[in-house]
Amino acid sequence: MSTRGLDLPDTEFTRKLTGTLFGIMTWDQLGRFWQQIDPAAGWYLYAVGEPPPTEPADAEHVQKFMADLDRLLREEHREDYCSIVYADDLDRPTFIKIYDPNHLGSACGSSKNVVLPGWVMSQVPPIELTPSWVVPQSRKRWWQGFLASLR
Repeated sequence: MSTRGLDLPDTEFTRKLTGTLFGIMTWDQLGRFWQQIDPAAGWYLYAVGEPPPTEPADAEHVQKFMADLDRLLREEHREDYCSIVYADDLDRPTFIKIYDPNHLGSACGSSKNVVLPGWVMSQVPPIELTPSWVVPQSRKRWWQGFLASLR
């Protein structure tokens, strides 16, 4: 499957990744969005560039991930709008991709080269994605800190 610069296998995960997603435009909308997600719905939490998880996270860690990521996005995406979180369904999502505020490129897809998100929440198992950029050590430390909190 080749989609605007991405060469991906044809899987349910990649079809969701490259399919139609709806943007969360405001910070208020993002806050309401997190609240309606069922953390016990079998979410795989994936940091692009890291090994993908083989099992869904438990509800406690899904809640922690959403809270930690929300804080990171609000601190580092210093805009009056959100527009870096996308979901397959804004009321009952099964797939959410979140762009890293420090590596947005053309998140909206208007460029020839698609930028991969920084993180994905998915109810289908993810496949390993290799970003075309070097993931900064600060992001790796953030993710490792989050994973350490799972133990």
